[in-house]
Formats: sequence, structure tokens, C-alpha cells
Amino acid sequence: MHNSISDSFSDPLPPIQKPVIIRLENISKIYGTGSIEVKALNKVTLTVEQGEYCSIMGASGSGKSTVMNVIGCLDRPTSGRYYLDSVDVSGLADAELAGIRNLKIGFVFQQFHLLPQLTALENVMLPMVYAGIPASERRDRSMAALQRVGLANRVTNKPNQLSGGQQQRVAIARAIVNRPVLLLADEPTGALDSRTTAEVIELFTELNTDGITVVMVTHEPDVARLTRRIVWFRDGEVVHSNLTPAEMAQVAIS
Repeated sequence: MHNSISDSFSDPLPPIQKPVIIRLENISKIYGTGSIEVKALNKVTLTVEQGEYCSIMGASGSGKSTVMNVIGCLDRPTSGRYYLDSVDVSGLADAELAGIRNLKIGFVFQQFHLLPQLTALENVMLPMVYAGIPASERRDRSMAALQRVGLANRVTNKPNQLSGGQQQRVAIARAIVNRPVLLLADEPTGALDSRTTAEVIELFTELNTDGITVVMVTHEPDVARLTRRIVWFRDGEVVHSNLTPAEMAQVAIS
């Protein structure tokens, strides 16, 4: 029987399974009680793998902000399970959730939330202060993060000495300085003009190319199209979990 080298490689290799960073299992979130009960999320099941670049979209009131708060451990689900980097965070105490947020998640918001009395460098160092990282390492890592976002020459500037785009870059540097498993962005371009929006989204794309998992809530179709996967919410439910940018245009008008 003749076996060539090519025969031994004829079967296709199985796809490489990447670790799941976000796993939502039947997540519901209910506000109020009785006749004023509002179901913001209704049995949402969703996974995001390591290295994905994902945007969450939907109309106002669709549940996208609520799911962002759950993913960010800023709010607890009423029912269901949430696994972040394989850890069930659904029932953790407040102090444990605070530790998870600081070490595993980097946050970027529409409003930059920089402390006005601190320099760019000092703002970026803050998460490491809470994490107990030694002062010398805090400075080195903060300098590296600011260099990564193109602000090595602005480390001593305070927020009021920076443009909106530069302030958002400081916020991104602060979000990545603890080397989180997830970068979570909530309308990160909402306060920026179109040119600065393009620059900030390009930075997110570069960070994702470097291996950081990015999940972004946005109401801007032009921003969502620059990500690789779009999750579409409607009435507290996921109606499309894996849209491509090209497919999104059809959903938006339907």
C-alpha cells in the first residue's frame, strides 16, 4: 500500500479554539417591580472570544447599555450566569467585582473621566495605584502606554491642556495599562469630531491587531463598520449575534 506524504496531510486541520473571554448565559435584567417592571435584558446568551473586535448596536432602549454594564461588572444581572475569562462573576461580592474590574477590564467612556488636577502620566498611573503595583513600575508602564497611544510628548500636560482626541487617548492608555483581558468602550467617539473619531478608531484597531479583545457600544454605523463583528440588540434581546459590516446595512434599514 502506497502512502504519499501528501496523503498523510489530506484531512483538514480542526479550527483552533480560542479562549472565551465573555460568556453570557440566559442573562436577564429587570428594573422596578409589579406594573412598573421593565425587562431591560431578556435571556441574553452571547460569547466573545479572545482577540475579537466587536461592536454592540441597537436603537435607544434596546438593551445595549445595560449589557455593557453587566459585561463591565458595573451592574448585576437579575438572573443568568456571566463568565468573564472563565470566572463566574455573577455572584461575587462588591469588593471582588471591584478587583475584577481593575485587573481584567479596561474601560473607555464617551466622557473621558480624567482627573483635572493630574497630569496625563498621573491619570494613567491611577489603576496601578489601586492594584498595588510599585511606584517605579507604575511610571514605566504608564510611559509605555502613553507612547503606545502617541502621547509620549504630552505626559506632563493636564487634561485642560489637551484636545478632546488627546484626552481620549490618555483614557485609552489608562484602560490598557493594567494589561486587561478585555477593553470595553462605551460610545468612545460620541464627544469627538469625525477626523478625531477616525484617529481613535484606528487606535482601537491597532490595539486589537496586537491581540487585545475589544467590545464597543456605539450608535454610529460608520464606527461599527470598522469593527469585525456586530451584535445587534432589539427590545432587550440579541437579534443578530454575528453580523459582518456589510450585512449590518441591511439590518439597519429593516
